[in-house]
Amino acid sequence: MTTLHIPTPLLEHRSLSARLGKQVWLKMESSQPSGSFKLRGIGVLCQRAVAHGATHLVCPSGGNAGFAAAVAGAALNVRTTIVVPQTTHDSVRQAIRAIGAELIVEGSVWDEADQAARRLCDQPGAVYIPPFDHPDIWDGNATLIDEAVGQGQFDVVICSVGGGGLLSGIVQGLHRNALQQVPVIAVETDGAASLHAAVQAGELVTLPAITSIASTLGARRVAQQALDCTRRHDIRCVTVSDAQAVDACLRFADELRTLVEPACGAALAVAYHCADLLAEFKRPLIVVCGGIGVDLVKLHAWKSL
Repeated sequence: MTTLHIPTPLLEHRSLSARLGKQVWLKMESSQPSGSFKLRGIGVLCQRAVAHGATHLVCPSGGNAGFAAAVAGAALNVRTTIVVPQTTHDSVRQAIRAIGAELIVEGSVWDEADQAARRLCDQPGAVYIPPFDHPDIWDGNATLIDEAVGQGQFDVVICSVGGGGLLSGIVQGLHRNALQQVPVIAVETDGAASLHAAVQAGELVTLPAITSIASTLGARRVAQQALDCTRRHDIRCVTVSDAQAVDACLRFADELRTLVEPACGAALAVAYHCADLLAEFKRPLIVVCGGIGVDLVKLHAWKSL
């Protein structure tokens, strides 16, 4: 089956490499047709759903997962409905509509949009497409590691964590490529650290609210699979501030001429602001997860907060 996602470059960040005395690799998921890594997992889930008879894809999302589902729906030529909360920025809503998906705005938070999406799935042929919590999504996200293994050598993977779909896929990819020994640094922003809270509590925790500006990390509760991964793999949970994430985005834009969301900046902030965490490693790989909810105006506005 032809995939909906594309192979992405593995680039060396030469200035960071020189600064840190390491070979810093960047897996450029920002170059996916959906603008983020989300098309890997969402694309696989949508393809398999359509192959099993789905005629209507329904995805609740604050942004990137919904846009990936819209891209997948357009490629598969099936009806697609994206349900977003009122907090989803107008630019993201317009991007989703522009490629032909139906957009419904429902509720003040994602949980309310999710309930509306599930109700739509009572209709014949409609299939629920979750943003991160599904085995097909983890399987699709694991292809990121399949690719990277053929592109270069790395001894640690750094990724941002929202609901845990990317983390779960990375761990699956490492294991299926016999790289169980490669640690993962799992990064969240303060105010959106639901994995960190779950690891500390030893069970899933629902955050009372998301207070980080990295809204696409805004899962109040991570997938059980993400917590399970911390019990079978060397995963090091790290939190960074919003200010560090935004600063990383701005520096990355200057150095790589690429715009990414603060959710992506969280992973980059490890190299820019927390280099001591990389002391034992020689070839770190940072997943540049991307994101469509960013532009220069927003970045500079976030910097002034």
